[in-house]
Formats: sequence, C-alpha cells, structure tokens
Amino acid sequence: MTLRDTPPFRADHVGSLLRPYHLLEARERRAAGKIDPDELRAVEDDAIRAVVRMQREVGLRSATDGEFRRTSWHMDFIYRLGGIRSTDEKIQVHFRNADGELDFESAALAIDAPVRLRETIFGDDFAFLAATADPEVTPKLTIPSPSMVHYRGGRAAIDPAVYPDEDQFWADLSAAYAEQVRRVADLGCRYLQLDDTSLAYLNDPEQRRLLTQRGDDAEHQHERYIRQINAAIADRPAGLAVTTHMCRGNFRSSWAAEGGYDFVAEALFSELAVDGFFLEYDDERSGSFAPLRFVPPGKMVVLGLVTTKRGALESKDTLKRRIDEASRYVPLDQLCLSPQCGFSSTVEGNVLSYDEEVAKLRLIVETAEEVWG
Repeated sequence: MTLRDTPPFRADHVGSLLRPYHLLEARERRAAGKIDPDELRAVEDDAIRAVVRMQREVGLRSATDGEFRRTSWHMDFIYRLGGIRSTDEKIQVHFRNADGELDFESAALAIDAPVRLRETIFGDDFAFLAATADPEVTPKLTIPSPSMVHYRGGRAAIDPAVYPDEDQFWADLSAAYAEQVRRVADLGCRYLQLDDTSLAYLNDPEQRRLLTQRGDDAEHQHERYIRQINAAIADRPAGLAVTTHMCRGNFRSSWAAEGGYDFVAEALFSELAVDGFFLEYDDERSGSFAPLRFVPPGKMVVLGLVTTKRGALESKDTLKRRIDEASRYVPLDQLCLSPQCGFSSTVEGNVLSYDEEVAKLRLIVETAEEVWG
C-alpha cells in the first residue's frame, strides 16, 4: 500500500465535532447580550485548542476546528456571500431517525443582488486553526459546495430582475467560489472540503419529486451542480487538495433522504474534478458499493463506515469486511476510512457523548493502520 502524506488521509473525518457544554453556554450568554463578541471568541478559541489537541492525540493526520464558531455547517457561509440574504419565510425539512420523525425549520434565502465574494469567508477562523495545529497535522477547512446555494431554494429563490438568465447566476456563483478558493489557498490552506448534501439527496426519488414540484429539472440537476463545482475549483493552486463530502442529512442523529448513489454515480465519479469523495456508507440507506465502479484511477474514496448518529462502537472486523467489499469496485489503495458525516452538523449535535466521539475517531485510526499500514 502507498503511504499517504497528502489529503485525504487513510484515517480521516468529515469536519464537525460535538460542541462542549461551556461553549454552548457561552453562545447562549452572547445571544442574551450577557457577554460581548470578544468574550465569546475567547471561549471558542480555548475550545478549539482543546479539540485540535484531541484530534492529534487520537492519531488523525488532519484537524478541523470542529466548526465550533458556526451554528450550521452551511448557512453560516452562504449568508456571508454578497447578494444572498435570509428571509422571514421558513423552510421545513423532514427528518427521520431510528425512533421516529422530526421536522427542522430554518430561514429561507433570497438572491436579490449579484452574487459576489465580499470577504474571505472563515478566513480568520482558518488562520487560527492553522496557527493552533501541530506542524505534522494538516488543517482542513470545510465549506458548503456551490450546489447548496441553489438547492436551498432553487430557481424560485433567485430574483428574475437580477438574474433573468440563470446561467449568469451560476457564472457569478462559481466565480465567487473560485475567489474564495484562491484566497484561502493564499492563507496556507492545503486541504479544502466542499460539503454537499444535494448530490446525495438527488439519489432519492422523493427528493427529485419535490424538486420537480417546485419547478427545477431534477433529472439533470446533478449535471449542472457538477459543472459549477468544477468551474469553482478549476484554477485551484497546485498543492491544494479538494474533496467533497456527501450525505443524506445529519441533524440530531436524523436523516432526510435515502437511496444508493446509483442515480448520480456515473457523472459524479467520472466528471467531478475533486481529489477525493467522502461517502456516507454507515447503513443500508446508502445502498451498495456497486456505484463505486465508476470511480476512475487516481481518485480517492473515503468510506464513511463509522456512524456519528449513535454512540455504539463498530467492530474492527465488520469495518475490515466492508472495506474488503468496497475494494471489489475500487482498488484498496484508493480507499480511506472515516465517519459517515460530522458529529455536529448543527450546533445541537448528534445523540452521543464526547467520549463516544473520541472512541470512534480512535477506532478509525487503529483500523486504518491495520488495513493500510
């Protein structure tokens, strides 16, 4: 097996981590006006130093800030793009879990001015992470993919007076992302991940029905998304590894979509110009490994075999068996191991403890060492 000293690593993780109680408490105090922004940031800084240290101690080669400064994995980024704002309208997302169902309500978005990059989004956050991580650990920045801006509201969220031609919206959005990529690379970022639920959701017939209902081209939406992500990363600097992570929803141990990767697989794996794919594969909702047959040589697949939705620890034997199954479609040397998603895609976090989170990350590292050396 080839030793990997570039991302993605044999043992890796998606990005978000459980927020410690004292951080959640500080956020509540800030919301109530009891502390100022600098005081909250100081609490965040301390919490990030601790979680970066934890990642190093379990043996991970990459580190994130756990997304500790965010409320959600995607909207904290999207609302900072010029031309996009939140609205009073609410979006209802229906989630399911092992015990039943729950609904999540979030603000909608409106695109009412030309989309542009007004600032290096999360630039200060990444600089702090990079300064905190040990030299032998690669700091990783996670941001939502361009697809998520569109999937959130579709054509209906775009003011036709601003963008009578949707192609111009896509050109501006990809240009804004391309500038973001350039700027974070200038800050020293060598590991960037574009998180994307849309490309996984589109495998679910019910999700495609909902998109068709609102007037979008559900049968070809993934092809447009692939083209626009490629446009966003086409000029990335040499030495910047870009991966994408796809899951079917991750909110308080619940999911929103089901289905294997079959619908998008051929276009996704053969055309999306990323260096690696983080794929959700923690249970039967994700389908079989057969769609991986479209992964070309040189592209890495990070198997999300360890669930973040519950605390029970997987067995190494089961993980090794599933890695072996996947290797029937993709050479073992192109595979890595990770959780299926983050542990806390939103500030609330999934239903497991900090100790269980650490145990799962350590299990991934130990299993990867035994499989790949």
